[in-house]
Amino acid sequence: MRLQFGELNITPRVEERLAELGYTSEELQEAVSEHKSGCDGEPSVYVGTYGKYNEGSLCGLWIDLSSFSDYDEFIDFCNAIHADEPDPELMAQDYEGFPRQWYNEGFMSEEDFDHIQEYTELCDKYDVDAVDDYMEFEDTLDNFEEAYCGEWDSEEDFARHIVEECWDIERTMGDLSRYFDYEAFGRDLFMYDYNMGANNHVFRRI
Repeated sequence: MRLQFGELNITPRVEERLAELGYTSEELQEAVSEHKSGCDGEPSVYVGTYGKYNEGSLCGLWIDLSSFSDYDEFIDFCNAIHADEPDPELMAQDYEGFPRQWYNEGFMSEEDFDHIQEYTELCDKYDVDAVDDYMEFEDTLDNFEEAYCGEWDSEEDFARHIVEECWDIERTMGDLSRYFDYEAFGRDLFMYDYNMGANNHVFRRI
């Protein structure tokens, strides 16, 4: 069975191990087609094993993490594509499509997998640039929706938005309102209360 690099030779012993993981060789072939990543931006990991790596082999597969419903399903699939080893020690050899906070030099934990699933769901709901901006300042996505304010061209533009939303300075200041320093006010806002990411998405500090 052809993987991304290298092959899984289907021997009777491999078929036994696949059965233990809930696969037939035909079902595994279908699963490879379903879970293989096209590396087109989806959260992905290249999974080999330490055993193969130590023997000079990069045999493995780029896997689309968003194609799994839970961590156990992901692990069973990883073990299945390396069923030619009796007890494969899985090795994440490369990553792409999600924040570096969840890269792991060994292998991916269930906690990291869950974070990446949450990341994928938020990227489907919001602009991916907004989620990436948030991860510049935070290690988890727990408060993303509560913190997210939107996108502005600059800190000064966001300051103008806050002033317009919260105060009627033309009524209270009259002609003096034209001298209001939005740039300075913006600096203060982003010094204490807000963050703006590289893609201009703004978040309230919680």
